[in-house]
Amino acid sequence: MSQDNKGFRPLTLSEFDTLTHLLSKLLSTQQSPVIIPGEAILGIEAIAAGISAPGRKILNIVTGPYGDIFGKWLERGGAEVIEVKVPFDEVITVEVVTAAIERYNPCALSFVQGEAVTGGTNPTKEILDIARRSNLITVADSVSAIGGEPVLMDEWGIDFVAIGAQKALAGPNGISAVGISSRGWEFLASNEHAPRNSILSLLDLRCPHTSSAPLRVPANIPVLEARALIEALTLVEQEGLEVVNHRHQLASTTAIAGITALGLEPWQRKESGYSPLTTTVRIPQGDSNLRINEPIGIVAPGDGELYGKLLRINHFGANANQQSIEQAITTLAELVHQDPANAIAVQRSIWGNEDGR
Repeated sequence: MSQDNKGFRPLTLSEFDTLTHLLSKLLSTQQSPVIIPGEAILGIEAIAAGISAPGRKILNIVTGPYGDIFGKWLERGGAEVIEVKVPFDEVITVEVVTAAIERYNPCALSFVQGEAVTGGTNPTKEILDIARRSNLITVADSVSAIGGEPVLMDEWGIDFVAIGAQKALAGPNGISAVGISSRGWEFLASNEHAPRNSILSLLDLRCPHTSSAPLRVPANIPVLEARALIEALTLVEQEGLEVVNHRHQLASTTAIAGITALGLEPWQRKESGYSPLTTTVRIPQGDSNLRINEPIGIVAPGDGELYGKLLRINHFGANANQQSIEQAITTLAELVHQDPANAIAVQRSIWGNEDGR
């Protein structure tokens, strides 16, 4: 490869501005998101480190493994963490959140919007409405939601939101972003325990707005990943974010229809909680047919404690399409020794109706 190839040149200020602008549009915010020089888990941990402190009471909603991890990070920072946890085959309800806020009177609320691991999606707008009425600082892990469902940062009043590109956006996983509201920055700045001079310091990553020095591209931005993210977000913009969201919703609907036609059961118990990113299939107790040790196409085994309890159909990004769903249904049919024809016909009819709408 030639040394004058674009990939070897430093990221220009124009490219950095383009990336920041595309991320702001993606989050529907007037704020400039913080670009995280790594996978999204780094940004999520940075949020926890930045907002946690002794004397702060934070309500943490746990509907999957990542919510559990976030709560432990908050505790590490000294916060009093009130955990509201449901079984991982369920999502939280508005009633439970309301009751917890009234009982514990926290200063902040954190939750995972979409759970790729469990195939569940929480009632995000409703949760944020409740939190806003109680004047709580809000934290949303939207890594597995962005591109699959709406994430309206300003309209919904999200103070901290972490996103990544490697799922529904079909982008790289080596760069991510955290959106922070004006109120969120104040919450960070008021915390004397927030990290500084650290990779976990969001305050250090914030672009200066009042400095007399010329604006420069942060030295820690991974150049190749930044250019790959610009390309991915440009493709999303060309397709239209609403279209991308709808494509994921349709993939979820047809996957559910297909597995149901095979006589299989979704892991998530309520239809309102189905994630547009992944469809999870319950493995009946004692059934060895559905136990796989490694992915077969977009069908994958459960992670961690969910191994042997469910299978995941990872219909996100480039795989949110009819062909991928059809292949996944065929794979599942083979595992349970069934003819996939009827299940495929069912999902094809849904795609066909969609084409003719």
